[in-house]
Amino acid sequence: FKFVEAGGDLVEPGGSLRLSCTASGFTFSYYTIGWFRQAPGKEREGVACVKSSDSSTYYADSVSGRFTISRDNAKNQVYLQMNSLKLEDTGAYYCAADPLCGPGVIFYGLDYWGNGTLVTVSL
Repeated sequence: FKFVEAGGDLVEPGGSLRLSCTASGFTFSYYTIGWFRQAPGKEREGVACVKSSDSSTYYADSVSGRFTISRDNAKNQVYLQMNSLKLEDTGAYYCAADPLCGPGVIFYGLDYWGNGTLVTVSL
């Protein structure tokens, strides 16, 4: 399982970014995929996930209504559109396969991670 995340940048509060994650080494369409983030000095947390079965999506309360996760199985990619960014969205963002994914639950499953992409929200 390999992941390459991209799209992170420095952005002002209220701005937008679109992250992408390109997966390889497994049958992408079979797996639920999640986005996670880790802020400096904090534990990694689930942000959003999209199921393999029906592409249903779930979000952490902190990003609901601002972030949108989507997937393109033909390209082995998953995206995270982030709008109305806040200072507290700063961190390294990672994608991962087979997380626990449901209402109120986004918790990483398989322990395979890419290098992440850094999002910095700052004035």
